[in-house]
Amino acid sequence: MPRRTGEAGAAAPTAGRDGRRSSSTAPDGGRDGDATGPGTRTRYPRFRLGDSRSADAAPPPSPSARFPDAAPTVGRDAPRGGGAAQAPSRRPGAPAQTPTETTARLRPIPAAPEAETSAGTDVPAPRAAVPPSGPAAPRTPDPALSWSTPHDPRPLVSFGEPEGYDGLARPRPLGGRPRPQAVAAAVCLVLGVGLLTGAVTGSWLAGDSGDDGARSAYTEAGDLWHSVPVDQLFPPTLLGKGAGPGGADRTWTRVAVAPDADCAGAFDRLLAKALDPVGCSRLLRATYTDATQSYVTTVGLLFTKADAAAMTALADRFEKQGLGRREDLMPLPYAAKDTVAAGFGAPQRASWTVSVLTDAPVVVYAVSGWADGRTVDEPEPAEEAVESGAASAPAQAGLGHEAKGLADRVERALRKNIGTPTEHPS
Repeated sequence: MPRRTGEAGAAAPTAGRDGRRSSSTAPDGGRDGDATGPGTRTRYPRFRLGDSRSADAAPPPSPSARFPDAAPTVGRDAPRGGGAAQAPSRRPGAPAQTPTETTARLRPIPAAPEAETSAGTDVPAPRAAVPPSGPAAPRTPDPALSWSTPHDPRPLVSFGEPEGYDGLARPRPLGGRPRPQAVAAAVCLVLGVGLLTGAVTGSWLAGDSGDDGARSAYTEAGDLWHSVPVDQLFPPTLLGKGAGPGGADRTWTRVAVAPDADCAGAFDRLLAKALDPVGCSRLLRATYTDATQSYVTTVGLLFTKADAAAMTALADRFEKQGLGRREDLMPLPYAAKDTVAAGFGAPQRASWTVSVLTDAPVVVYAVSGWADGRTVDEPEPAEEAVESGAASAPAQAGLGHEAKGLADRVERALRKNIGTPTEHPS
């Protein structure tokens, strides 16, 4: 059985100066012994610094001799009992094995290029020169693996997604939102959009239905004469704080209410002609007296058939032409029998006022006089009789305050039944 180089008892080959190999053995540590015996070690030539003979006489050993194979540690050739490795047994009569190198050392051998022929000829092209053997050139880094390579793109680098923490200190990816928060945000967004849409739609509808609402209130006011009790239109008692001359308080008591009727014979001819453009739907009247029963005042509500535009035109005409101050357009009183106002007729009229409403198809008027039935030669409109410094008899008696104060309170009672007043009577 051939032995491997480096086994115990085998001589290590050495290389001489001529490159040929030779095997030699040396005793272990200068002791005599069998070169092939067990436990022997390969001896190497000793060199001393400065000794040229030693260098010339003994060249350095070959690589296989300097690095012998280790003895086997398993199998039948492994040392037993922890001792040194035992030499393998040999058949009797078998020739001694010579130490040879069995380690395969692979060296790169350049492949020979195939013979190429020149174009159009049978002459093979000259082979490329093989670089001479010698010390290997210093190895340089591959430019393709450099960061500064202009031709190849840099490698792609991906980083892990950072983590954050939620309200319960639980890790979560940054930029993400837990599902409950996302749902809540979506709900808030939907509610906000719904509220905004509702507000815009409501504003649009309110803008379009503004005129309809005004017409509804206007129409409702025209029906109050039969839908509202008389005590709400003409309260039995009316208080007028500061309504008298010099800011004195007034208290009026209702003494009679006229049946609702049309306007036939209720006005003088000229006043009926002035009110004819708006028509007459119904006329309601009531007569009041003061706390001393010295004065009597008739208050009337004329419900017209006109629309808001016609009422506005009539109000402008009364204002610009001063129709409310003309004596020949003074309203007629309502004289109730068996009351203090039984003698209240046309000659007893002392002061009056007429107000044309624009937000309701109603004309409010009032006329006052003495309760004892005295006649008045020079009646005076209430707007002039209430002025400071007025010296007429109606003004001195406070009949202008009576007419204006009662007309204002009845108008307020009317507006309470149709909504918030838009005109604030004095």
